[in-house]
Amino acid sequence: MELYKRYVDVILYQKRNGDILPLYVCWENGRRYKIDKVLSSERRASQVGGCGIRYACMIQGRRRNLFLEKNKWFIESYQP
Repeated sequence: MELYKRYVDVILYQKRNGDILPLYVCWENGRRYKIDKVLSSERRASQVGGCGIRYACMIQGRRRNLFLEKNKWFIESYQP
């Protein structure tokens, strides 16, 4: 299955020490998906191009990779 780079809005919590915890991924139609758990965060390259901080997340029971690339968020999506 082919992956695509899909830019998204993210609702997040930023701690005093600067750590970022993403809480929701928001589609352009306004639909929000709660991030159930952040499994890990580390600097990584994406399979779809680009790199940044990869947040391996559980969203609705599925593992998804969410990236913070410079100042924009994207998700590796199965839909363009």
